[in-house]
Amino acid sequence: MLTIRPETPADAAAICAVNTQAFGRDSEARLVELVRASAHFVPELSLVAVDGGAPVGHILFSGIVIRTAEKRIDALALAPMAVLPGWQGRGVGSALVRHGLEESVRLGHAIVVVVGHARYYPRFGFVPARPRGLDAPFPVPDPSFMVQTLRPGALDGVRGTVEYPPAFSAV
Repeated sequence: MLTIRPETPADAAAICAVNTQAFGRDSEARLVELVRASAHFVPELSLVAVDGGAPVGHILFSGIVIRTAEKRIDALALAPMAVLPGWQGRGVGSALVRHGLEESVRLGHAIVVVVGHARYYPRFGFVPARPRGLDAPFPVPDPSFMVQTLRPGALDGVRGTVEYPPAFSAV
């Protein structure tokens, strides 16, 4: 039976393996390690999907900001989200996203940004970010740069650029 819970220190190696196997490279695993070691890490939002005691999926939401002309607005980045190849297509990723968004609301967060598959993330309420007034700090196709507001009005009148933690440019 699949359960989702926050990561523990004992999960670090398995989380690395899940990300490396899911993406076929170690960049995302290194990103998780760098975020985990930074002030942008939100321990309650580094979640593992576990079956039989072993992690089969992982999702990370980390602290970011949206810089406007007047202020900085706290937000979250959803990245990465990984599921072991043998578990893909079985709802693990969807369960991780849903649980992560629910926990984000519970913790009082208002905005989540994701760069991901334009046909996958809208099912969870993500919409294109540029029409909502946000710019990415790097080139990314408009359909892949998405945002979700977890609190009504959180982006009303906001025009700004998403700023990711240094860990994101280190990998």
